[in-house]
Amino acid sequence: MTITHLVTHSGGFHADELLSSVILTRLYPQAQLVRSRDAAWITPAADRIIYDVGGQFDAALQIFDHHQRPNPLRPDGHPFSSFGLIWAQYGRDYLRALAVPEQDLEVIHAAFDRRFVLPVDMLDTGAVSASEAGPLFAGLTLPVLLETLKPVFDDIEEGADDRAFAAALPIAAALVEAQIRRKAAKYRATALVMAAIEAAGAGRVLELPMGMPFHAAIHAAGAEHLLFVVHPRRAEWVLTTIRLGEDTFDSRADLPAAWAGLTDAALEAACGVKGAKFCHNGRFIAVADSREAILQMAERAVAEALAAS
Repeated sequence: MTITHLVTHSGGFHADELLSSVILTRLYPQAQLVRSRDAAWITPAADRIIYDVGGQFDAALQIFDHHQRPNPLRPDGHPFSSFGLIWAQYGRDYLRALAVPEQDLEVIHAAFDRRFVLPVDMLDTGAVSASEAGPLFAGLTLPVLLETLKPVFDDIEEGADDRAFAAALPIAAALVEAQIRRKAAKYRATALVMAAIEAAGAGRVLELPMGMPFHAAIHAAGAEHLLFVVHPRRAEWVLTTIRLGEDTFDSRADLPAAWAGLTDAALEAACGVKGAKFCHNGRFIAVADSREAILQMAERAVAEALAAS
């Protein structure tokens, strides 16, 4: 039967049912979103999906609550929120709706679950607290930010909660879809980086056809000989370093110290390359006006790095 209604609870909202609504409204755009606690609405039926309300979890009956006891748990024992339950059931279809290639579907589904859905689940269920992100970031976690879109305490106008939920939904959707687009792009980039590594052979400089995520692919390929990456950026060319790992800004090799913070004529004089335009003071990125110039800068950076090693 066609899904005609998406049902979640009325009143104040949390990130889990808001994000669940992002998934479901994409898959069932013609369905009416109903926010209610009335028994008539939160009783399973073939024409509706019920989530974060109803007191039971049964995917076959299309009801996805997590507040009952015993509560639904992930295979690793972490508790689900409604978002995790909805993602497990409908996430793959959501990715297909966003045109994620079938060959990347499972890995993106798992990565998004691990990095995005699981933290929401754990915060919603109290498995961790926002303060565990550290005092500086406690107010900046995604669930906390989404819940700031709820009405303030003295907004008691009829329908305020429903209006706030409707206004928050496209914001949450934009965040989710941006995450999926970036994860899908990462896997497209991996294929391009791997081809470029093969083309580079034993060379120390990796040339890419455009700016893209490259660190993970370089490390996965075991291309330890590479020291720098070059690629075009609009009318310029960029030379960047390669970080030692995902959790550090330390690089395999820095750009020459003599270039740091220089621009235009001063940088040309320091590196001996006509067309050199800029080098960041942190020595992790430099810019030139042509491919020829950036490759010359890369060659000089490699020579200095090897001489210092």
